[in-house]
Amino acid sequence: MACLLILSLELLAVFLLPPMLGLAPNVSDLEAGFWAPPSAEHPLGTDDVGRDLLARLLSGGQVSLLIGLSSAAISVAVGVPLGLLAGYRRGAWEFWIMRLADIFQTFPSIVLVLCLVTLTGASVLNLVLVLGLLGWTGIARLVYGNTLAVRDREYVVAARALGARTGTILRRNVLPNVISPVWCSIPLRAGRAILSESSLSFLGFGIRAPQASWGSMIQYASNLTVLTGRPWVWLPPGLCIILTVLCLAGIGDGLRDALDPRYYAGRVAR
Repeated sequence: MACLLILSLELLAVFLLPPMLGLAPNVSDLEAGFWAPPSAEHPLGTDDVGRDLLARLLSGGQVSLLIGLSSAAISVAVGVPLGLLAGYRRGAWEFWIMRLADIFQTFPSIVLVLCLVTLTGASVLNLVLVLGLLGWTGIARLVYGNTLAVRDREYVVAARALGARTGTILRRNVLPNVISPVWCSIPLRAGRAILSESSLSFLGFGIRAPQASWGSMIQYASNLTVLTGRPWVWLPPGLCIILTVLCLAGIGDGLRDALDPRYYAGRVAR
């Protein structure tokens, strides 16, 4: 709950504070100068062209969170149906879907993402699609394993005996009993997507100027002078990445405990 509260406050801050405070992430303040230290006018200072770092931190948070959450949603939208089909239909469906997942998992993920982003271009939409479509394999395997465990249960066999269609059985009888672990994996998948975007942007293959993201902001730390002499430039986005990923991991653990009946059974027994 603490992680959920922190993440909620973070979402409200990055999406509501810029219009409320009139912050402009791409406007240079020539009077403040370049690499200005924190001040009352610029709480986090300015960057190499005089742009307000607080405005860019909040704007970058919008981009990083949007990429993380949207790519996780795409991974779930692709992985859940494929896992259901592979686990329930078996046969050729199982063979081809699982072998496709094996092929995706044999490539080094960062290398594959770098190649695809280079081919498609570094934009928010392309990053969301690439990270989302490359993250379906873990979701599909999770749903596939759970579907194998419930496909021959009495209620599923009874639905087939009553003449229910495959789509109806999957939607009403199988999916509700295999979806719980997926809810737990969504926050973790979003956290990995944020880290992937940050890595790509730090290497220069992700979000590029003038658009900001937390990963592109910590790219300033690749300069030794900025790394050692201007920590206010790269430290806030780095801390935001760490805090966000930790909160997403905590939310995933909390969902796992909330959806696991054995967790409550153990607490009652104690």
